[in-house]
Amino acid sequence: MTVIKKITEERYQEAIELSEYAFQYKVTPDQMEERVRLLKKHHQLFGIIEEDKLVAKLHFLPLEINLGDKLLKMGGIAGVATYPEYRRSGFVHNLLIHMLNKMKEEGYSLSMLHPFSVPFYRKYGWELFSNKHVVTLKKSDLRFKKSTLGNMKRFSKNPPLDDLQIVYGAYAKRFSGMLKRAEDWWEKLVKNQQIAVYYDEQKEPCGYICYQIANMKMEVEEFVALNGEARRGLWNFICQHDSMVEELEMTLYENEPLLFSLEEPRFKRTITPYFMARIVDVESFLKMYDFNWSDSATEIVLKIDDPHASWNNQSFSITKNGVTVVDDGHKEITLSINALTALLLGYQSWQQLLEIEQIQGSVSDLERFANIIPKRVPFFYDFF
Repeated sequence: MTVIKKITEERYQEAIELSEYAFQYKVTPDQMEERVRLLKKHHQLFGIIEEDKLVAKLHFLPLEINLGDKLLKMGGIAGVATYPEYRRSGFVHNLLIHMLNKMKEEGYSLSMLHPFSVPFYRKYGWELFSNKHVVTLKKSDLRFKKSTLGNMKRFSKNPPLDDLQIVYGAYAKRFSGMLKRAEDWWEKLVKNQQIAVYYDEQKEPCGYICYQIANMKMEVEEFVALNGEARRGLWNFICQHDSMVEELEMTLYENEPLLFSLEEPRFKRTITPYFMARIVDVESFLKMYDFNWSDSATEIVLKIDDPHASWNNQSFSITKNGVTVVDDGHKEITLSINALTALLLGYQSWQQLLEIEQIQGSVSDLERFANIIPKRVPFFYDFF
């Protein structure tokens, strides 16, 4: 029987060495102390030890994400690695099942990860929920818009983290899945970045960009605007760099209105499936989910297929009065844990899932279910 242990600090360097081998990078002696500090502060490590050697491990990050106005406990999974001579021994399988049980016991109804292989994690119930969208523009695309009444402030160091958090926090409520960032998360994010914040006439922050410039190229890592004025202010600030750059690369939300408003909106776009999510505990997730109930809305029954979390293999009745587990035999919508996650986070519609046969039910039941799901889209800027 495989024994999974919580990895303590004396094995952190061993865990880093396993990551170095598996992910093919090198931590210098100068970086090791900082890497261990971050592990102690943000990560819980779990692993398998054979002959007093750490041979497989993963990192668990206790985090929170936005689901509209609500904050939800989210269990982040990262750093999953095994030495090659121990692969195909079921070690990662056992680690993932262990973490699902741990998250269920500790009240995490959702988990997220960045996959090394989408098919691998799909087998365990994680599903794609967000894309990474990068646009590439030329110097000739930098055309100024109407000026604004507010002003931009640029920070090469010590940016105003409180102001960034105000803007980011308001922006995150528009989406499913954006991370709640702690202060030290912000500190790590803005390190070695240029920050520019837009303040309106009342000196209130309402937009920011994180960016770098090198070799005549400007890379905007985050573009966050709360309104049209801030959007124009941020864009005009970017355009002020037209003598310094030949190319602009921006990572931003796929339907960011700025892109449609550009004078020449035909430019290179790269959209890549990015992060994956998994509903860990269907009952608790449905109970906290902000369904849009109308006076005419009636009971919806979902039958969930989840081979790796037995507590989800049930039928759930959803009404205005709450969520209950019911016996099979009701008029049901049937779907996997993967499809349920993609649907409730807004990554796929019921029509899309029906077309690929990942949801079953009458069209009338599916339409009734869709009518109570908030019209919210997923987005995720971070990485772990």
